[in-house]
Amino acid sequence: MTVQTSPRVSALKNIATRLRIDSVRATSEAGTGHPSTCCSAAEIVAALFCAEMRYVPTDPRNEDNDRFVLSKGHAAPILYAAWAEVGIIPREHLLTLRRLDSDLEGHPTPRLPWVDVATGSLGQGLCAGVGIALNARRIKSDYRTYVLMGDGETAEGSVWESAAVAAADSLDSLCAIVDVNGLGQSRATQLDHNMEAHAARWRGFGWNAIVIDGHDMQAILDALDQARATQGRPTVILARTVKGQGISIMAGKQGWHGKALKKGDEMDAAIKELEAQFVPEEESAPRPQPPRHVTRPAPKRGTLGPLPYQLGESVATREAYGSALARLGAADDRIVALDADVGNSTFSDKFEKQFPDRFYQHYIAEQAMIGSAMGLAARGAIPFPSTFAAFLTRAYDFIRMSAISNLNVKMAGSHAGVSIGEDGPSQMALEDLAMMRAQPNIAVLYPCDAVSTEKLIEQMAYRPGPAYMRTSRPKTPVIYGTDEAFEIGGLKVLRRSDADVATVVGGGVTVFEALQAYDALKARGINIRVVDLYSLQPIDAGALIDCAKKSGGRLITVEDHYHGGGIGDAVAEAVAGAGYTVERRLCVSEIPRSGMPDELLDRYGISARHIVAAVNRS
Repeated sequence: MTVQTSPRVSALKNIATRLRIDSVRATSEAGTGHPSTCCSAAEIVAALFCAEMRYVPTDPRNEDNDRFVLSKGHAAPILYAAWAEVGIIPREHLLTLRRLDSDLEGHPTPRLPWVDVATGSLGQGLCAGVGIALNARRIKSDYRTYVLMGDGETAEGSVWESAAVAAADSLDSLCAIVDVNGLGQSRATQLDHNMEAHAARWRGFGWNAIVIDGHDMQAILDALDQARATQGRPTVILARTVKGQGISIMAGKQGWHGKALKKGDEMDAAIKELEAQFVPEEESAPRPQPPRHVTRPAPKRGTLGPLPYQLGESVATREAYGSALARLGAADDRIVALDADVGNSTFSDKFEKQFPDRFYQHYIAEQAMIGSAMGLAARGAIPFPSTFAAFLTRAYDFIRMSAISNLNVKMAGSHAGVSIGEDGPSQMALEDLAMMRAQPNIAVLYPCDAVSTEKLIEQMAYRPGPAYMRTSRPKTPVIYGTDEAFEIGGLKVLRRSDADVATVVGGGVTVFEALQAYDALKARGINIRVVDLYSLQPIDAGALIDCAKKSGGRLITVEDHYHGGGIGDAVAEAVAGAGYTVERRLCVSEIPRSGMPDELLDRYGISARHIVAAVNRS
């Protein structure tokens, strides 16, 4: 029996073959890359870019374009080949793959306008896809989000975190496609080609799972149609494929992951083999169709308005964070909040109560939360994900990829340091400032009172790129007037005189320990300069150097943080070029234990009496 092939399917098959040829040429020219994993996904990518997705090739920022996330980022050459196929980039640019002077990097980054989030660290694409799909709901767009994954990366727990979130949120505009080629980097994948086992996992998470032959173009098109028609839950298409499909030297064989074909006879033979797979076409290749056009008002920057605080009033900075977020959200509908089941501790629940449609609960899934924030930020939202600072360490790879993507993800970590008290060291973030400062483009903020917190929330919302704010559990007195200005990259000198014998630099709760030390020393006729270093990155090096000059070159730092990477290191780096150093770093120098906050500050050497002793030490 002869199976009839439609003209559309024939044209798409030839596109898939061209994508394979372009991927081989690009990787062979570069001498590195992953042609085998490109070949397994060729029919899927051809169907998506030339038949399924609705987008304008000349307008990558169109709000209503369907979105594509290449979670298996090492297959970048076939993404670039698809762009060449539809005219987004010239085909000859493909031969610049992985060159220093080319934006066609080994794994995609948002240097390229059609890339929403950097990928290549596996297990992240679906998390970002959740955020991109949530954004469609936020702006009331009917765009769809497609995430192409490898079967190997489904071993990552973050995949299942995001799968659970997507099902809970009924994200029927989200479609994941898993390229089940059965081979990882070093061996067969966990489930190999056991397609029913793959499907059972996804169905267990509440997804509509469709199993197909990933090289059968008509089956792919039918599955995409079914996904588009499915309502109330996300769809995953599980495509059984062959790694290296179409090239006999590598098809289905181990040892070809990340290995380019050698230029010359090896490449030429592979291309000749692929060219023999072209089929007669009865119509021209399909082209992408534009999305439905929707006109929306231009976004407006929000402001906090008058602040509700009085000098001396006791307010925890974590509570001020929630208040600022809610007020800013009232003025700008791009502001969204994400939570990991601690909203009543971070006070993001203040935002939820006012704007439930822009509050996204991820439960105890910090990786999914930051990944979703990445996707939301990529599509124009201004996301504020928050949780205990200690638990952001779980999501650090996502934070790193947010930095690589330079996305407007505005993170907040509460309950930092030993000052949280009785909960003990598992809850005490004592490395978060170091973790965030390690990424060169993340603004790192540590306010000490409610006014500085709120003013800095407004600043971080509209500063391009990622930012992190550390908030504290204890209530602290308001020390700034509501008309005080705060700029990212600044600091405040709270006490000074012409006779200062040292400068004490603190942040957050230790600012108040430094002020107590100032009072104790002043009573003895000793003057010190007190600095509130609310911005660790960027940092006001000039002001710190000036303080050092005017206080005998003596700098003392005090922080509710471990020694490495926090305030002490930030100050030392800032003043080193002028020949100064930090004389004494007061910090938490050992693994702490439970106790009352004041007891712990004193036990671990960062209380006022320890500051006094450090100043008196000559």
